[in-house]
Amino acid sequence: MTAFSARVGKYVSLVLASALTLLPIVVIVMASFKTNEELQDSGPFDLPSGLSLANYVTAFTKGRMLEAFANTTFILLVSVTGTIIIGTMAAYAIDRFEFRLKKTVVVAFLLATLVPAVTTQVATFQVVNSLGLFNTRGAVIVLFLGTDIVSIYIFIQFMRSIPKELDEAAVLDGANHVMIYRAIILPLLKPAIATVIIIKGIAVYNEFYIPFLYMPARDLGVISTSLFRFKGPFGAQWEIIAAGVIIVMIPTLVVFLALQRFIYNGFTSGATK
Repeated sequence: MTAFSARVGKYVSLVLASALTLLPIVVIVMASFKTNEELQDSGPFDLPSGLSLANYVTAFTKGRMLEAFANTTFILLVSVTGTIIIGTMAAYAIDRFEFRLKKTVVVAFLLATLVPAVTTQVATFQVVNSLGLFNTRGAVIVLFLGTDIVSIYIFIQFMRSIPKELDEAAVLDGANHVMIYRAIILPLLKPAIATVIIIKGIAVYNEFYIPFLYMPARDLGVISTSLFRFKGPFGAQWEIIAAGVIIVMIPTLVVFLALQRFIYNGFTSGATK
């Protein structure tokens, strides 16, 4: 009886957690099909009177979503690629080489993550502006390319599972450190790279503050700032924002469902190796 009760309690808790997670999404989906008057006069759980796609068309055209998707894709590809290169190189140097102040470097990485980002925004903005990157895609890319300690940690955990004998054998064959990194380390880090692509990609895709602050030009909008255009000083067009949210969610949902096994495998493998 105890085992049966535990099983029932487990499934009941899972159902409740799923319902609480899906409930806001259901409300947004229903709001995206309502008119402004209908949204104001009806409750959040009332069904829409029809399935008009007018809100989706408005969000896509007036919100310049196609241009926003192009900007977001470009920034995401450059940022994620740079994060992988920098992260794998840093992890390779930390795990494979012995050098002075090695522990100090690792501690410095960890300490940097403890500093609230808001406390350094003034200095960061001044640096970006002095480099002439303000109001360009380069500003956001440079900030996203900053050292990501989470990515480095994931790469280090995977790299510790790669036998150092492979490096030694490659050295005997005449390979240098660059060749070892390119021909041995990178191919064996594919699970970790897939994990970092998903984690970093979703973070860049959903980021609002950095693009909003450093790329205020209308033609440099990303998907998050494009949705903000429908909010004004006298109110917000919530039905259009809801439609835009659904448009933005679809690519993330498709990618996550297709690659979710890499996330779980990446974290569990990195934790045990």
